[in-house]
Amino acid sequence: MRRVPVAWLQLTHEKRRFAAAVAGVTFAVALMLMQLGLRAVLYRAATRIPEHLAGDLVMISPRYEYLYALTSFSERRLYSALAVRGVTSVAPIHLEMGLWRHPSTRQAHRIFVIGVPTGTNVFDLPDLRRRLPALRVPDTVLFDAGSRPEFGPVADLLAHGPELVTELNDRAVRVAGLFDLGATFGAGGHVVTSDVTFGRLFRRPVGMIDIGVISLARGSDAGAVQRALRAVLPNDVAVMTRSEFAAQEAAYWSRRAAIGFIFDLGAAMGLLVGAVIVYQILYTDVTDHLDEYATLKAIGYHDRYLYSIVLQESLVLSALGLIPGFAIAETLYLMFRHQAHVPVEMTTVRVAFVIALTIAMCVGAGMMAMRRLRDADPAEIF
Repeated sequence: MRRVPVAWLQLTHEKRRFAAAVAGVTFAVALMLMQLGLRAVLYRAATRIPEHLAGDLVMISPRYEYLYALTSFSERRLYSALAVRGVTSVAPIHLEMGLWRHPSTRQAHRIFVIGVPTGTNVFDLPDLRRRLPALRVPDTVLFDAGSRPEFGPVADLLAHGPELVTELNDRAVRVAGLFDLGATFGAGGHVVTSDVTFGRLFRRPVGMIDIGVISLARGSDAGAVQRALRAVLPNDVAVMTRSEFAAQEAAYWSRRAAIGFIFDLGAAMGLLVGAVIVYQILYTDVTDHLDEYATLKAIGYHDRYLYSIVLQESLVLSALGLIPGFAIAETLYLMFRHQAHVPVEMTTVRVAFVIALTIAMCVGAGMMAMRRLRDADPAEIF
């Protein structure tokens, strides 16, 4: 019990130094939580469309990179899949970035347009399924209620008026309803329209699609059907399961896109900065009290006891820095959710991970500072 007060007194002897150490740990904790939280949102948002596909298998071009830079392929390849046993239906999806005009300010913003057949449920979103028949009317779209604010108060305008008409790619379109998908780092908003209206909005060759959704009979082995499709289809298309498609999309953002690297680097920098600050504080503290440590050695205390004091100081700093760090991060999370419409939330796994990193950071810095205790030789100091 006497060891804890010694470590505490050592830390609090210099109030400014102690405050700087706690602030450094707090900064590291808040930065790691922010970077890891935004990275999680990035990966979750990147797989939002793939995970909501209603089919079992997905057909794409072999030159596919990520969802917002697709390479089209012939629609005939998709319908050829119907000849394989176990395939019950197929549905083409058209994807393209369009220019959405704000209903009030008339400013144009890039929005992701999804063209789907009106007779097939391509996505498993309940609101979209319910309102899909409305898209049979030409020049009609459904608007993503989770889009960012720059696209306009579409939900409010629909709630207070019989209809909402705006422009998409300089063509008048009517908003027939809402669905909830949410913004991503690749697209600030989404609209869904019929494949017919999509063809009117974008000039592209007839019969070219971006994604093919393949539904299988109940009880079918998706892996076996996937292998059968790969055997009969030429190599100008690729077939993968929905989970593989989502994993490939997440892998692009985590490994190839710069933004994934930036989030990882930000978390690493927070860890490094915190470790350097804690090391400098503890090293300076040991140096300033080197005579006292030598005195303890002279009266019979072992090195283990001296090391334990520095280790306890490290644990105290980690504990005191975690509390305000979590409070700051939660406040920033709240701001991101309400101001930037980024659904970042604190999770138990992330909290446990950051706690472990913070303790490891402080203990590691303390172990490095312990090397200074080797100089606490009573014979040399006195």
